Amino acid sequence: MMSRMRYSRLFAPTLRDDPADADIVSHRLLLRAGYVRRVTSGVYDFLPLGLRVLRRIEAIVREEMDRAGAQELLMPMVQPAELWQQSGRWDKYGPELLRFADRHQHSSCLGPTHEEVICDLVARELRSYKQLPMTLYQIQAKFRDEIRPRFGLMRGREFVMKDAYSFHADDECLAREYRNMFEAYGRIFTRLGLTFRAVEADTGSIGGRDSHEFHVLAESGEDVIAHCSACDYAANVEKAVGVRDCLSGEADELSEVNTPNVTAADEVASFLGVAPSLLVKTLMYRVLCDDGRSEIVAACVRGDDQLQEIKLAHALDAASVELAGDQEINAVGAVSGFVGPVGLQCPVWVDRSLQGACGLVAGANRPDTHVVGLDMDRDVPDARVADLREVKNGDRCPHCEGVLALSRGIEVGHVFALGTCYTEPMDVLFQASDGRRAIATMGCYGIGVSRLVAAIVEQCHDDNGIAWPIPVAPFQLVLISMGQSDAVHEVSQQLYRALTDAGVDVLWDERKERPGVKFRDAELMGFPIQLVVGDRSLARGEVEIGLRGQTRESCAVEGVTERVLQLLGAGN
Repeated sequence: MMSRMRYSRLFAPTLRDDPADADIVSHRLLLRAGYVRRVTSGVYDFLPLGLRVLRRIEAIVREEMDRAGAQELLMPMVQPAELWQQSGRWDKYGPELLRFADRHQHSSCLGPTHEEVICDLVARELRSYKQLPMTLYQIQAKFRDEIRPRFGLMRGREFVMKDAYSFHADDECLAREYRNMFEAYGRIFTRLGLTFRAVEADTGSIGGRDSHEFHVLAESGEDVIAHCSACDYAANVEKAVGVRDCLSGEADELSEVNTPNVTAADEVASFLGVAPSLLVKTLMYRVLCDDGRSEIVAACVRGDDQLQEIKLAHALDAASVELAGDQEINAVGAVSGFVGPVGLQCPVWVDRSLQGACGLVAGANRPDTHVVGLDMDRDVPDARVADLREVKNGDRCPHCEGVLALSRGIEVGHVFALGTCYTEPMDVLFQASDGRRAIATMGCYGIGVSRLVAAIVEQCHDDNGIAWPIPVAPFQLVLISMGQSDAVHEVSQQLYRALTDAGVDVLWDERKERPGVKFRDAELMGFPIQLVVGDRSLARGEVEIGLRGQTRESCAVEGVTERVLQLLGAGN
């Protein structure tokens, strides 16, 4: 990567106004500052400045992956269908997998991830336990045909990812590598200058046993994470567990009350004069099983809670769940808007917070009617219990006496302990120390490299533009020449050479533009250090230097290089 550039030669077309289709800060600023340009929905060009940031992130990722003992390789983006058919994901993955046939009608896909390809490679080369453990990684473009690409680089269809895969002789070895990669990720995001959190997470479409996500904390984040005020517990709301106080009304006989045109939980609570927490919210779902079967189930949470559908899917061991239609609801003895758990002709699942509760209110499965005095143990004796509710601010931590709070986060990394869910169907076998043939156990570890470009901007910006952390900035310093006098040009050129010789990445803004234009561009593009050379300060043998967004200080021309190196050292 070159360490210097004159602005007049730089291809960085800036925009005066925010693009109309850019909804979040990073999308707006990366377009306005000339870092990226849209090619088509969810696909972007990286212009020179954007590519420099991307390469700096990649360099940090590589250094830490190599330090952790992983080896880099490169696998193809095009993957044959038979590998995905062997793992069982060809039909399961869904429309995000872009499938196509070549001129010979051979089916392939554009890789959204590389578990199948790496397993195929290792299966052909692995012979003995003596070759294990091994961890291999790549940094490569991926493609996922998102139904609704949005937010620029945050959720695109084509993106750059670091994906690593580890293979082990046993689960104990996998656990050690999982921790090794977890710690490497912490070093990576710390070096990038980010405020982040690691949280327990659902394994999603990747599968496996355990997983953690790494989230950059930002209000624009699509994910919600719960974290404890008193301990290290943190989890994505798809998996987070919160503890609520047990709450029941007074025990009473089950009876019906007329509730005309009152269906929403808060409306029913107000109509009957009870707390929303005493209501039983019953939702009807169509459940799709892995074998293609579907069934209707009822899922119940308290009236002031929300049901977490991913938790429900896990409780049912289902491929997916979706809300049932009116005909399906009627078929199991319920009425839309007045559904309750009593007497349904389908399985009923209830959240743990309802277990043993009594004195509750629920739909009566008749129009304009609810029941009161509901006792869950007495009136729904066959209900199955699971953690189904989504945690809320103020829930108690499941591990200590702390209180849970919710924050928004941008997922930038994910580590999985996969076990044998890929290595078994892909026949990744080896000869164990006792001579038997054994199945390797596996982990995988991903980082969204191009998403990090946007995530950093979401966390590092102000009203004037981007504020890159020094380790990832496209240029560490912008040298701004104020005026066109011979003295300004000569001193600017002298400093340009001296700084680049000292290893500083310098962009020299020598354009014939007004000072205001140069300063606005420097702030918008986000270069960490500004060095200003002008006739007035040169008359005193000085220039002005300072960190972006802070007051510049005077510095003798002879001391510029030393001062810049001091600022860079403090910011790295």
